[in-house]
Amino acid sequence: MILVTGATGNIGSALLRELHGCGAGPLRGFTRDAARAAEFPEGVEAVEGDFEEPESLKSALDGASSLFLVSRLGPDADILTAARLAGVEHVVLVSSITAQTHPHLGAAAENLAVERLLKDSGMAWTILRPTQFASNATMWAAPIRAGQPVRAPYADTGLPTIHPADIASVARAALTEPGHQGRTYALTGPRPVTPRQQVEAIATALGREVPFAEISRQQAHAQMAAVFGAEAADAVLDVTGGDVNEELLAVRDTVPRVTGSPARSFEEWVAENVGLFR
Repeated sequence: MILVTGATGNIGSALLRELHGCGAGPLRGFTRDAARAAEFPEGVEAVEGDFEEPESLKSALDGASSLFLVSRLGPDADILTAARLAGVEHVVLVSSITAQTHPHLGAAAENLAVERLLKDSGMAWTILRPTQFASNATMWAAPIRAGQPVRAPYADTGLPTIHPADIASVARAALTEPGHQGRTYALTGPRPVTPRQQVEAIATALGREVPFAEISRQQAHAQMAAVFGAEAADAVLDVTGGDVNEELLAVRDTVPRVTGSPARSFEEWVAENVGLFR
């Protein structure tokens, strides 16, 4: 039994489809919203619960031999302990590429701590370290739908943005194929794409102009700090342009090497999700 947590999220939903498509069952999806379990492929067992509720997690883990887990969405130490006690043998963990590119930042240090917990757990492990998600562009959906300009800093700094489905594809391989246990994979898309280029891709898919305005770090920080706090805002701004390095900007061949298929482009993500911006 493979347990996929975050089963209605960008990665988890794609992973369930891939696992179902390759006949990897039995499969179980863990979600906070049972109503959305109707989206699961036929035959996937749905378990509603919350990481903060030990009994629901225990029920979800019962009989599972493999676990897909996204770091820092719950009390990771408790989750990993529960998994080990339930007899889980292999955990595929989604961490972040900042664990290797910016380990001094708070969120990256937290991801590294979870990675260490997993490595010390006694269970087999595979760690995925993706870069910036293509789906982060959904934060621009409301202004684009309203015909307002997209405002972003570091307009011409390009990161090798990854399609969440490619993270799912690598996770599927790690969960179903030999040779991936004890491995840490840095994951990127096929090429760098700047915020300006992302907005241009969305405009092309919509068939209309989408205005773009570059703003300063200070302006962006003021907006983000109100939502995430000052420290988190500084960290995000560092890794999206203020403190980039070669390690962060590097395009990697991990996705095609592990999955046998080319990494999906940002434009492909936009084509699949253009309805969000209409």
